Amino acid sequence: MVLLNTEQLLKSKGHEVAVYSMQHPQNIQSVWSHYWPTTMSVTDAFIRPFGSRQVKDGFIRLLDDFLPDVVHLHNIHTQLSPVIAEIAHKRGIRVVWTLHDTKLVCPCYTCTRNSHWCEECFDDKTAVFRHRCMPGGLIGSLIGYKEIKKWNSHRLQQCVDLFLPPSQFMMDTMIRGGYDAQKFRVLYNFIDLSKVSMPCFEKQDYYVFLGRVNEEKGVRTLCKAAAMIDKRLIVIGGGDLLMELKHEYRNVKNIEFLGQCSWEELRPIVEGARFMVIPSECSENNPLSVIECLSLGTPVLGARIGGIPELIKENLNGMTFESGNVDDLKKKIVMMFNSSYDYHIIAQDANKRFSSATFYDKLLDMYRY
Repeated sequence: MVLLNTEQLLKSKGHEVAVYSMQHPQNIQSVWSHYWPTTMSVTDAFIRPFGSRQVKDGFIRLLDDFLPDVVHLHNIHTQLSPVIAEIAHKRGIRVVWTLHDTKLVCPCYTCTRNSHWCEECFDDKTAVFRHRCMPGGLIGSLIGYKEIKKWNSHRLQQCVDLFLPPSQFMMDTMIRGGYDAQKFRVLYNFIDLSKVSMPCFEKQDYYVFLGRVNEEKGVRTLCKAAAMIDKRLIVIGGGDLLMELKHEYRNVKNIEFLGQCSWEELRPIVEGARFMVIPSECSENNPLSVIECLSLGTPVLGARIGGIPELIKENLNGMTFESGNVDDLKKKIVMMFNSSYDYHIIAQDANKRFSSATFYDKLLDMYRY
């Protein structure tokens, strides 16, 4: 989504943009798709992470035909691999890389093991193999080990001019994992202000959750806390836990599950909420749901984990609580209902911090730096 939004933003400003990706049945149609490698086969899973001939040839043809000034990378590991960064760098093309996860320091992308934060791979690359952290067990973990050994921090920093983490949390994690701080500039995600224009600040007596209804999102913890409070919670989103939680809390009248909703459906609900809760129990980078809610003037109660606290100004646009702590979450929900906020100022501040104009100006600086 961030890649597509950035592509559209640059095009709207008059820039020429080409996209290099992988063929997939669910892809959006693209005039550039004839350059792309095919969908990964079982055999490709053993080759692509290290730089396949098909990926190299397609990318070289695109560079020859398009002649870019900048190559901006997003999620390229495994399907495309960082080999395309090396190819661009050798041609003297500026390379920047937006980091959406911790793959550069953790083969399994998440820096978690058994649902707990783990940095063992920062110092011992064999940890992924020993703990079987990757999907596919022994074989998958062996590929992950070989991948992080080949695409190590020294090699990647030689071919990437700037890494663009969308949070200070992500930048700090990369530095602890062996990267040079001088190679990083934090660049928060952005929102199209037309999506949140003219918000309504008339709040009603309920609060919302917006996101995937999965274990790592902390929805189970939220429901436990919500069941003990006489305030209405609306849960918006689909996911693995949706049917289970709907059944478990079917007799709890103050918890309502709406499932997946379109933006047109959910926007008035978020606008009318006293606040939104993001109870994540995984280290999220720079969640767009928080940016969207703040841009509508809705305060946020967020878990103190990952990049979430960077978006929340305590008692100005929300509060934070200890991730996974039901009692602290319950306490803060009550406090949020008893607090007053200037919804107009919240929206005004978020629109300034996370607007496409702010993002665009900063991005061009990164391209020129």
